[in-house]
Order: sequence, then C-alpha cells, then structure tokens
Amino acid sequence: MGDVLAPDLISDLPQSIVESILTRLPIRDAVRTSILSSRWRYKWATLTQLVFDEKCVILSNDRCKVEDSLVKFITRTLFLHQGPIHKFQLTTLHLQSCPDIDQWLLFLSRNDIKELVLELGEGEWFRVPSCLFNCKKLTRLDLFRCEFDPPPSFKGFLYLKSLNLHQVLVSPEAIESLISSCPLLDSLALSYFDSLALTIRAPNLKYLCLEGEFKDICLENTPLLVAMSVAMYMTDDIAEHFEQSSSCNFNRFLGSVPRLERLIGHIYFTKVKLCRISTFGLLKFI
Repeated sequence: MGDVLAPDLISDLPQSIVESILTRLPIRDAVRTSILSSRWRYKWATLTQLVFDEKCVILSNDRCKVEDSLVKFITRTLFLHQGPIHKFQLTTLHLQSCPDIDQWLLFLSRNDIKELVLELGEGEWFRVPSCLFNCKKLTRLDLFRCEFDPPPSFKGFLYLKSLNLHQVLVSPEAIESLISSCPLLDSLALSYFDSLALTIRAPNLKYLCLEGEFKDICLENTPLLVAMSVAMYMTDDIAEHFEQSSSCNFNRFLGSVPRLERLIGHIYFTKVKLCRISTFGLLKFI
C-alpha cells in the first residue's frame, strides 16, 4: 500500500483564522510564517497592524549592526506589504534621528494610517516630517522625544481621538492650535514640558493627563471632562508665578469642568531632587 499523506490542516485554515493567528504574533514571527506552506507565503503582508521594536532583529553589542538590521527589516516589510496599514508602532533606542523614518512615514501617509506610535530613545530629537500632517485619517498619535512643528497650512486631524506627546519639542501655540483643531479628541496626555502655559479648548475631551513644569493651565472649553491627572514640577519661578497670578485660582479652574468625577494631583519641588511636597490626592465629584 502506498503511503497515505496526512491532510494539510495548516494550509486549509479559513482566512479569518489565519488573520487571527498572524495578528497575535510578533511581526518577526509573522513574517516567518511564509515558510509554512505555499498558501501561507506572504499572508502576513496584508496585516493592518505593524509593531516594530528591537526584538525584530538579533541584538548584539555592535550598535551600528543592530540599527542597520532594524532599518532593513522595517523597509523590506513595508516594501512587501499589500493593502492598508491602520497601525504603525516603532519602539526603539537605536533610531533616534534615522532618515529612513521619514520615508516610512511618507509611505504610511499614503496607506490610510489610523494609529501612529513613535517611541524613540535617548539622544537627538527626531524632527517629524511634514508628511505626517497629511495623515488625514489618524485616530491616535503618540510621539516620544520628537520635534513637532505643524506647517501653517495644517488644518488639524479631524478624526483624532487620542493624543500623547512625551518629551516633544513644540511651541505652546502649536499645541493649543493642534488640540483645538481636533474636534473628536477625547484623550490627551502631555508630559515633560518645561514652563508651559497652556489653554485647552477641546469640547469632546474626557481624559486629561498633564506632567511637567506648567506655568498655567486653563481649561476653557472642556465640558465633558470626567478624569484628570496633573503632576507638576515646581521651580521657584513657577511657584512664585502661581502665588501671584489670579488666573491660577483653583476654584475657578474646577468650575470649568462641571462633569469632573476623578482628579489626581501631585506637586514636586524640583529644587531638592524632585521631592514631593504636596499631594491633592483623589477627589470624587457626584
């Protein structure tokens, strides 16, 4: 009797299950599934969510080698990709000011990107290219250690719901303009800003997280805000400004958020190694 071939269960899996498997794998492993069978070859290339980090390549003590391998892997992945990319996340300590990132963002701006996360490591700030502001369908934008300068022609992200800026070099006017030009924004996080006076106008904002040296915080149009966390680092100059400025009246500040349910506040005095000197604690509003 001839040998009876076992059924090829992997190749005959329904497309929905194949997609479910691929989305749960790290991108490096998803790409490797091409070797399973001819029907799996480049199945990963239609993934709509791409998450890259150092685990995509073999790590070594040679920094240049790691950077080169990571750039080649991401570039090849995008080159072979087919269809829309809804989420692109890059978390790395190795590509602080890599010019290839500009090309990747240009590619993404033409592929209906909806969620963009750039978490770049220590070193030189990455200057966000102008093509980012052409990503009209963005719903989430997270930037870490970037330089952010919207062009004068920029009219806002009309679908953006979540904005997270961490150690971002940007003018106060640009932040305020960005926030007010995102009509659907409901979650905002700003952290590690220095001596920032900020007026927030966001009629659909529900969740707000602020951390850094803020000279003034004015909530001018935030009627739906329900939760807020504020961690302020106080220098002597900022503390003196708060004592003298009537615009920093805490009661008036709370009066502009009628639906606020949860407030967490911390103040850190930076003169003595960021020792905490005061805590507002947790307040509940009914």
